[in-house]
Amino acid sequence: MERLETLLTAALMDTQVGGESVLASMKIAVLPIAKVFTMCFLGFLMASKYVNILPANGRKLLNGLVFSLLLPCLIFSQLGQAITLKKMIQWWFIPMNVVLAAISGSIIGFIVATIVRPPYPFFKFTIIHIGIGNIGNVPLVLISALCRDQNNPFGDSETCSTDGTAYISFGQWVGAIILYTYVFDMLAPPPEGTFDIDELNLPTRNPLEGSARSVTNTAPEKVPLLTQPEAQPNPDPVKKGKIRETLEYLYEKLKIKQILQPPIIASILAMGFGVVPFFKKLIFTSEGPLFFFTDSCIILGEAMIPCILLALGGNLVNGPGSSKLGLKTTAAIIFARLVLVPPTGLGIVMLADKLGFLPAGDKMFRFVLLLQHTMPTSVLSGAVANLRGCGREAAAVLFWVHIFAILSMAGWITLYLNILF
Repeated sequence: MERLETLLTAALMDTQVGGESVLASMKIAVLPIAKVFTMCFLGFLMASKYVNILPANGRKLLNGLVFSLLLPCLIFSQLGQAITLKKMIQWWFIPMNVVLAAISGSIIGFIVATIVRPPYPFFKFTIIHIGIGNIGNVPLVLISALCRDQNNPFGDSETCSTDGTAYISFGQWVGAIILYTYVFDMLAPPPEGTFDIDELNLPTRNPLEGSARSVTNTAPEKVPLLTQPEAQPNPDPVKKGKIRETLEYLYEKLKIKQILQPPIIASILAMGFGVVPFFKKLIFTSEGPLFFFTDSCIILGEAMIPCILLALGGNLVNGPGSSKLGLKTTAAIIFARLVLVPPTGLGIVMLADKLGFLPAGDKMFRFVLLLQHTMPTSVLSGAVANLRGCGREAAAVLFWVHIFAILSMAGWITLYLNILF
């Protein structure tokens, strides 16, 4: 009888401890989301018509400041301090995980788009907005909010923030390449030349004799990069070859310019200087003669999180706007991105861990890998969509997916913390 009472008491104690553990995990997971939501709401309030001290032009300038200065400063200082040649070799799975996230997400997007059948011509659009998540800004915000808590499970707040930021920054260059190659091509306008197609009166392709006029009158996002020239009576092969080579050269240069955005340049410089001991001691250590530059970047980088959240909240003030996607397609994108994609990412990361691809005992490393599969649709994919002529639909998707992501991220982060700890 005494033995039975002992067993029951032990079981009750385990249940209480387990319950406290789950509650603690939920608290740790929900608090960063609550902080993000609070700052976004303040940005929304500042941009509303009742306050109006953060109008559209102000938000545009703030976004430009974040993207061109504050985010590169944060990446350069944190990644440069953390990275070494040995760590770069150990971290090889981070960029691989970004590629695998894009592939697995696109496969899920293709399956969902096949089932849902979005309105023409938004099939590829649906795939992209399910498959490509935010691997930069939102994870950086979450890591910063999580590490500020002294009771965070990853230990020292400074080490937690530095390592988390370095891991996220290390994968951003791969994300930029995917964005400006794969995403850019997938979001190309349909053969009709525009996404603004009336389903009851689809435009037909112009005849050959009207092609020159049609290209002239179309918007920039509708004009192909390499147009088919009209037939000439006696073309000069040498001249034609030179023109083609020039156009191809400009095309390649344009792609390089698109990929080499300020955050990517900051990542490359941080990795280049950080892996060389001489430059690392010169720039990134507190005793180095050029550490004042890194310290200045640290100060500027600390302003990135509040600024980007204020801008993100302000961008939601106009609501989702009008969209041709329809409720069914929009709901399918949100559900697939926030509910179907994360379990696939969890499987990828756990398999990589079983195969020994991840640094042993580094839980922050695994947490960042999981976050890369859990984030809402990439804001930069919305920028590319705007370039390609479907920005209105992208804005609607981004609005709703970020609203529902507040709930989904809290749930997934709770699960990840319970798995890791």
